[in-house]
Amino acid sequence: MKGPGRAVAATLWRYMPVVLLCCAWEVASRSGLISSDTLPTPSAVAQAWLGLLRSGDLVSNGTASLIVLSEGLLLSVTVGIALGVAMARIPLVEDILGPLVKTLYPIPKSALIPIMIIWFGLGATSKVASIFLGCLLPIVTSTFYGVKGVERTLIWSARALGAKPASVTWGVLLPAAMADILAGIRNAIAIGFILLVSSELLIGQTGIGFLISFLGEAGSYAGMLAAILTISAAGFFADRAFVLLSRRVLVWRG
Repeated sequence: MKGPGRAVAATLWRYMPVVLLCCAWEVASRSGLISSDTLPTPSAVAQAWLGLLRSGDLVSNGTASLIVLSEGLLLSVTVGIALGVAMARIPLVEDILGPLVKTLYPIPKSALIPIMIIWFGLGATSKVASIFLGCLLPIVTSTFYGVKGVERTLIWSARALGAKPASVTWGVLLPAAMADILAGIRNAIAIGFILLVSSELLIGQTGIGFLISFLGEAGSYAGMLAAILTISAAGFFADRAFVLLSRRVLVWRG
């Protein structure tokens, strides 16, 4: 088997444990080994998912979550890369921000949500701020260490050719550190999904997290699981898409 067929077979084999888990889940629920009231069967979850899709609840809440997540991640990427480069290039900035970053990094990111509620209230702003701050530190640190690790000879060569500091940053430092930066952004995407659902469970009146909470409180466990699996699948495909994008960006490295 060659070409696309081999790739499809490899993919199916890789995810075979997921298929087996779903089959075991279905059998356990239908046989009474596990109560279907507390753990509905995958087929019931699939039916609930179709119902949520037809009603529009899944689309409307999913869209609201996507907007909040995109805004928070975009802010964290923009500010995080800028701060990381500044810390790596300007000793004074590193002296000021370095201890702060090291102190805040170990703090559980979900612990930021109550603080954001106090500062920004119960609207979407607090959710965006939670995602922004939670995703910021991984991007700052990865950018900082990536830029710091660039070989000095590359910088000296650029300067010898007359490159200005801005040109060195854009033309030398960022491309050379791109692998580290992208790794930090990938971690931030995973953290962003966690903070998105956590914040919506607490303060949302829209979004997938709110839908999960609402369905759980209403006793619609099949629908709740359908919403949980939806956001899980969204996170998985977002990660896979970002990996493919990273490979395209880094293709020049061979």
